Amino acid sequence: MDGRIHDFSAKDIKGRETSLSKFKGKVVLVVNTASKCGFTPQFRGLQDLYDRYGPRGFVVLGFPCNQFAGQEPGDEGEIASFCSLNYGVTFPMFARVEVNGPGTHPLFAWLKARKRGLFGSGDIKWNFTKFLVGRDGLPLWRFPSSAEPETLASAIEKAIDLPA
Repeated sequence: MDGRIHDFSAKDIKGRETSLSKFKGKVVLVVNTASKCGFTPQFRGLQDLYDRYGPRGFVVLGFPCNQFAGQEPGDEGEIASFCSLNYGVTFPMFARVEVNGPGTHPLFAWLKARKRGLFGSGDIKWNFTKFLVGRDGLPLWRFPSSAEPETLASAIEKAIDLPA
């Protein structure tokens, strides 16, 4: 599957279609999120990464997903409020998406095709799977749900230092 992240668009948390080309030249961390998951506290670490590396051309993009044990049952307004009030999230959040199955959002189909998971599986196994995309718009690494955001710091720094 060819292309770059900049070729995709998605509805933001307010329902507006947003071209990901607006993040061209940035290092992007794409994360499927959920508000009622054991990994939900990772929102704090994701925000910390965004605060620390944002000035150097880094952005986190959160994509809520309700495909894993119904852990994101709220509507977009509830999701936005939860993330802001409980974790101070200021990085871009998007409308709920599917990351597996026939309704998979095209961005996640592309990411999974480019960076396979454990044992070569394409499917996303749980919430808070993370994809790090370089300034050139191509995926560099895939991290499992269990990877705490702070453990991605060295990979983010390497990606920031790569040419676009």
